[in-house]
Amino acid sequence: MTYPFLSVVQEDFQEVDNLIRSNLNSEVPLVEEIAAYLVEAGGKRLRPLLVLLAAKACGYTGEEHIKLAAVIEFLHTAMLLHDDVVDDSDLRRGRKTVNAAWGNSPSVLVGDFLHSRAFEMMVEIGDMRVMEILSRATNVIAEGEVQQLCAVRNPDTSEPEYMEIISRKTAMLFQAAAHSGAVLAGADEAAEAALRDYGLHLGIAFQLVDDQLDYEGDAEELGKNVGDDLAEGKVTLPLIAAMRNADTEDAGFIRNAIRQGGVENLPQMIELVTRTGALSYTAGQAKQQKCQALDCLDELAESDYQQAMNVLVNFVVDRDY
Repeated sequence: MTYPFLSVVQEDFQEVDNLIRSNLNSEVPLVEEIAAYLVEAGGKRLRPLLVLLAAKACGYTGEEHIKLAAVIEFLHTAMLLHDDVVDDSDLRRGRKTVNAAWGNSPSVLVGDFLHSRAFEMMVEIGDMRVMEILSRATNVIAEGEVQQLCAVRNPDTSEPEYMEIISRKTAMLFQAAAHSGAVLAGADEAAEAALRDYGLHLGIAFQLVDDQLDYEGDAEELGKNVGDDLAEGKVTLPLIAAMRNADTEDAGFIRNAIRQGGVENLPQMIELVTRTGALSYTAGQAKQQKCQALDCLDELAESDYQQAMNVLVNFVVDRDY
């Protein structure tokens, strides 16, 4: 699928894809086999795209943004491999996860390979501020994963706690992508801060929509099972809002379903998050984040790249997959 926000960096995006493929070479056959499987799975690759758009919006004319975008994609893919093991997921992007197809150990170890390859390429770029941003981001994301693990099957997880988790676990890499692209381009302080904050709000909006779609999306379009969050005992905003708005009996049902995990209660949970207005509330929070992201773009000079980032954030919030 061709996205409207992609056209302005189409050639650069193809170069990123080529670089990703060339840097997946390994003398270990299993690494190459799994790496090829991951590349074939595709994905929207919004995070590397964000590097390209941010750098170009700040007037960058060099070539290192291609490598930086590939670094971001390697970091993201490594994290997905590890996440799927932790969550015991069996479906991603419409195909078996690596852990489902090859087992947990190969999935973790190939994730480690991608993570280390990302840092090799980061060193090749040679920008200390970029390295600082990305190394800090990987640390914060790891903390977010642990926070989420601690919140599993805990119905007392609050909305502020949930927002902190998704800001760390998901939004941080979006933020790092936009921020590092601006830094690589030598952006002034105002533009750098604007792009850093744009990435954060875009990432939060992305996760809010993901959590909403887990209760009203289509499995074929999503490329993963509907109800995965409930099955894993994850407490997301639709459940938090539903418990807040429901009567005592229904709130108790939701709390028990969270503690139990599994998908046995999914049909009733979908009915509850819809009837209590929890899905509408989650969608509204995503739109608030969209507005904040768009406000950040006002700090940038008008350009095709700035406009593409405007379209991108609207796509993220309005998507149904």
